[in-house]
Amino acid sequence: MAPLPRSASRHTVTPASRSTPRRTLRRLAALAAALLMLALQPAPAGASTDTGFEEQVLFRADRDGLRGDGGRTYACFRIPALVTTTRDTVLAFAEGRRNNCGDATDIDLVVKRSTDGGRTWGPLRVVDPGDGDTHGNPAPVVDRDTGRITVLTTYNKGRADAANCAVPCDRTPHAQYSDDDGESWSRPRDITAQIRPRAWNSWYATGPGHGVQLAHGPHRGRLVVGLNAESHDGTRVTAAHAALALSDDGGAHWRLGAVENEPIAPDGTYRQKPSELTLAERDDGALYINGREQNGTDLGNRDAAVSTDGGASFSTPFQALPDLYAPTVQGAVLPLRDGRWLLSLPADPDRRRTMTIRSSYDQGRTWESVERGSRVTADWSGYSDLVALAPDAAGLLYEAGRTNARDEIRFARFTEDWLGPRRAPDPTTPDRAPGAPGAYVLGGAVRIPGRHGHALSFDGVDAAVRLPFRDTLPLGTRDFTAALWFRTAAPAARGEQPLLWMGGVGGAPQVSLRSDAAGVSGSLTAITGAGPARSATARVAGALQDDRWHFAALRRADGRLTLTVDRTSAAVADVPGSVSRTSPFGVHLAQRPDARAFLTGDLAEVRVYGRGLTDHELTRLRDADGVGVAARGLVTWLPLDGVRGHTG
Repeated sequence: MAPLPRSASRHTVTPASRSTPRRTLRRLAALAAALLMLALQPAPAGASTDTGFEEQVLFRADRDGLRGDGGRTYACFRIPALVTTTRDTVLAFAEGRRNNCGDATDIDLVVKRSTDGGRTWGPLRVVDPGDGDTHGNPAPVVDRDTGRITVLTTYNKGRADAANCAVPCDRTPHAQYSDDDGESWSRPRDITAQIRPRAWNSWYATGPGHGVQLAHGPHRGRLVVGLNAESHDGTRVTAAHAALALSDDGGAHWRLGAVENEPIAPDGTYRQKPSELTLAERDDGALYINGREQNGTDLGNRDAAVSTDGGASFSTPFQALPDLYAPTVQGAVLPLRDGRWLLSLPADPDRRRTMTIRSSYDQGRTWESVERGSRVTADWSGYSDLVALAPDAAGLLYEAGRTNARDEIRFARFTEDWLGPRRAPDPTTPDRAPGAPGAYVLGGAVRIPGRHGHALSFDGVDAAVRLPFRDTLPLGTRDFTAALWFRTAAPAARGEQPLLWMGGVGGAPQVSLRSDAAGVSGSLTAITGAGPARSATARVAGALQDDRWHFAALRRADGRLTLTVDRTSAAVADVPGSVSRTSPFGVHLAQRPDARAFLTGDLAEVRVYGRGLTDHELTRLRDADGVGVAARGLVTWLPLDGVRGHTG
């Protein structure tokens, strides 16, 4: 894709010579100051830049909410969805929430249209008024053969307050269409009998986000939209369902296609619950499905499946994507014309913030990590949808805000030049645990002389080490020992200094070792059954930012969590349960998983065992560099004594 055109010429100021009169110098100085202030001013909303990226607020309550279609007012806009029509018109859908920002308030389905590729937009229009009830979860799809635009939605009884729909929530799917490029819309019709089995009586959702029309194979022309639902037996939710809705007649009739059912145990636990599915078709006609995951016992907040029969069935059960960092949130997948695929999701594994576009170069089989993605904003951000803007750009419609992801809905237009080319592999440092591949060396981590041999030094900006995910890394409910050598120095090392982090972040299951000006902390967060998660922290105080090497070890054994720093130990009661379940999982050195803190200092000889070492073994690890310590239970062993591969 080509970059967007420049919107302004460049300005230059010629320096004055020594013979220039003082008045002229003052004028030139004033001109320079004025030009500098002009350059520092933010570009107006929708203005094009030479970066290939431009953005504007498309829906916001303090603007659109005061002058909605037909005098209707709105308190909040949520749940974006995007399509381009056969006439290259872009349709941006959203829920217009009239009374408050609750999910079950009085909600209209609204739309804005752009006929110039998303640069400018027409007024807000109501597609489907709630009239006191909830009409939302838009899932639009375009029939490229006829030009008809169909949008599936769900209805439920509205509430006057901001509370959620009571469980079980009786929700019904509806469909309506436009045959005039989104200018006008048919009356919605109830399609419950076609695509909602009677047992799916607790929750039901269409999309949200765009559906697809298949372009390859024997099912070419079929429309496919993602669904998810739950069943209730009168006392509790008993099952979750991920499914696809299919139409072979341009949206006139729908039927249920692929279904995956996941039982929910009496204690509230379940393996997975894929929801809010986003779809894309591969070149071979296979349909890729990526969904939100929340609180399943499998690792990760994303799931994926494939259908090879046009969406009639899933070829394999949904598989969790443990190291695809994202909070529990809806996202979108979009194939570009050159084979590159895009995925829009917030990058923070815990909170809805830092909207990022990640790329796949193998049609969704793998996705680049968050540090390789293209950051759209560091603000709070939530639901999103993507669309191709032929021929030179793509568009992103997403929830965002400076203080809350529900503040507004923004539209960003960007080029592939802005995304950047595919990067070469990251350099690695060896992991000497059995069968382990090398760990990725990120940012500016450099090899330095260490305590014995060599170590890695980290700059506190973006330097870190991240292990590629493998099934042997999660510690689960086992006892463990994590040990390392570290060195920091004041005043460079300010605030939290992450040393080792395994698992999630925030309230998710995790294990961490970190230091600060007052000492070292070792923590774990564990979960049993349906939770909630509980945490334990051991702390050794001391002024250790002295530019000297120190030994730190965190050990879970015999019902205790013990932190040892050099020759001082502190212990607290263990918290039983799994330290690696439900959330995105990563192993990081010198970095928090949410990238909110980096180490300014040095690390060496990082080891993690899936067992509690004995006191004798721990002493040998500290005093003899591990000589005499059995390799049994070794999960990872990173000497950090060298860096291999590409460093550009």
